[in-house]
Formats: sequence, structure tokens, C-alpha cells
Amino acid sequence: MKYVLMFVDTEEFAADLAAMSDTERERAYARVRQWFADNQHKITHHRHLMPPQSATTVRLDGGEPLVTDGPFLESKEVVSGYAEIDVADLDEALRLVRSWPACPVVEIRPIAA
Repeated sequence: MKYVLMFVDTEEFAADLAAMSDTERERAYARVRQWFADNQHKITHHRHLMPPQSATTVRLDGGEPLVTDGPFLESKEVVSGYAEIDVADLDEALRLVRSWPACPVVEIRPIAA
């Protein structure tokens, strides 16, 4: 079964990361790289997203589309990246996510067939 894992940063997590020394931050990034390496046989695709300020939002809820710079809404939680995984079931996806070493929130969503 295929799922998308959406990695969600919080303001507190971003502040903690920014407060780290270069050495501490590199160790944190190394743990993330290791997680991807350890799970590469389950991960079919992954990307890190640019910050929300780089977003363009298009509202299509009637009349002419309204295009605005920035995210749909200001939020204390921001999707910072995603990975597509191919695992047996939700239980396996949950086991995988429990070992995620970075941002404190991961949303698991099944991919429609």
C-alpha cells in the first residue's frame, strides 16, 4: 500500500533547529539522512519543500481565480517535506514514522488507487 508521509515543522522545532550550533545541526541532518538510507527500500520518492513564504496560493472558489503570494494561511505548523512510501499496511507505515528523527509531526495519508 502506498502512503505519503508529510513532515510538519512547528515554530518551536524551527526555533530549536536555528538555535543549534553548526555541529549540532549537522548531527541532526545526519540522523535524517541516515533514516532515509535505512528505509530506502520502502521510500519511492521524497523531497524537501521550500519555505511557506515561497508559496503561491490560487483560490478557485468562484469567479476569477485569486492568486496570492504566500501560503494559504498563516500557521504555526508547516509541511516542510514529504516522502512517498510503499509498505504492507498502515501498521508498517506507523512503525516507520515512529523512527523519524526530525520534525515533531508526521501526517500519514494513503494514496488513492
